[in-house]
Amino acid sequence: MNVFVWPVRVYYEDTDSGGIVYHANYLKFMERGRTEWLRALGFDQSRLKQELGILFVVRSLRIDYAKPAQFDDKLEIVTRVMARRGASLLFHQAVRRVEPEPALLAEGEVKVACLDASTLRPRPLPDLIATEIEDVG
Repeated sequence: MNVFVWPVRVYYEDTDSGGIVYHANYLKFMERGRTEWLRALGFDQSRLKQELGILFVVRSLRIDYAKPAQFDDKLEIVTRVMARRGASLLFHQAVRRVEPEPALLAEGEVKVACLDASTLRPRPLPDLIATEIEDVG
């Protein structure tokens, strides 16, 4: 499963004093999208750390903002695997408004590294996870 869609509702806590989603919260929405993508594959991050001794961390990101989200908007976070390397994954993620008026709000690329939980050094993706990700790129 290389494309995953996760619904998000904008809450008051996500907005600034003008009722607009604060820019850093788009990164939180994208994090939720990647976390739920991994969970949909059957992997819980806490268990991955305990049982396989790995962590996933953001290595780099780029984000472009197109339109603002506002309080109570219904959004969807679209997460797509663009590339799989030995110890990393490259995602394209989009934040789209579903209601009240459909629109692309933000999109970006996020590179996530797989690290050994004890040494914090890069570690190859476990076969258990790599086999769940279709060949890309």
